[in-house]
Amino acid sequence: MRAVEFQQVGKTFQGARGSLRALDGVTFDIEPGEFFGLLGPNGAGKTTLISILAGLSRASQGRVRVMGHDVVDDYAAARRALGIVPQELVFDPFFNVRKTLRIQSGYFGVRRNDDWIDELLTELGLADKAQSNMRQLSGGMKRRVLVAQALVHRPPVIVLDEPTAGVDVELRQTLWKFISRLNRAGHTVLLTTHYLEEAEALCGRIAMLKQGRVVALDRTSALLAGTASTMLRFKTDDALPAPLAARARVTGRIAQLQAHDAAEVETLLAALREAGVRVEDLEIGRADLEDVFVEIMSGARSHA
Repeated sequence: MRAVEFQQVGKTFQGARGSLRALDGVTFDIEPGEFFGLLGPNGAGKTTLISILAGLSRASQGRVRVMGHDVVDDYAAARRALGIVPQELVFDPFFNVRKTLRIQSGYFGVRRNDDWIDELLTELGLADKAQSNMRQLSGGMKRRVLVAQALVHRPPVIVLDEPTAGVDVELRQTLWKFISRLNRAGHTVLLTTHYLEEAEALCGRIAMLKQGRVVALDRTSALLAGTASTMLRFKTDDALPAPLAARARVTGRIAQLQAHDAAEVETLLAALREAGVRVEDLEIGRADLEDVFVEIMSGARSHA
């Protein structure tokens, strides 16, 4: 039995200006105990796919199952198997943190689980906020409560939809330490994130969506192995010559150029010298997942 199954999932939205195809035949499975990444640019269809998985939206075609339960035909069982941390900070302002978690437990028919609630509060750094009203919490603390709510009924499948967007480093470290422990204990984790270094460090397999279609699906190590093995990184205040600018990824003063071997590195450095580009803090390292992502999304490479 697969933890999650997406089978030819399609979703079309109808509007005043016609139809929009948000998902187009999305098919992949997630095995029990996997830490799986779902990546894609804004508008690729990630949130739509998560909404269908959660039963908040219905697919126009195809089927979705969680632990063998169809999310439409057997919604209650499928939802009990899921713990979802949404992007938005949605909370009830009338209760304190502990009461919020007890109410969430009740939605799933779970009672007398204060020991587990105490563990969640401790692991997520919320122990001293247990009696605080949700309105009194900072954004980062509210995010921690959302994580606790998703886990309070001990679901076998955990879905994290941009869980660290806009949060501090301490929360990221706390969250990933705890989620990694749950994953080692057998929980399946599905992560969507724009922090590709997180996906590279945590996910064993990754699917990439573009315009509602799966354009890459493989083990993280295989995706990394399939791109240029060397990346030239440096800082400069000068404009790159046109041939290099066309292939460079520039963020502020930092420029990155791919190279397939040492000979190409020498060629690139020679071209920079010839163009009079002043280079600072030169680094030569391996390509990372961000490099793979940019390459695939640009259409320079397909890995589906």
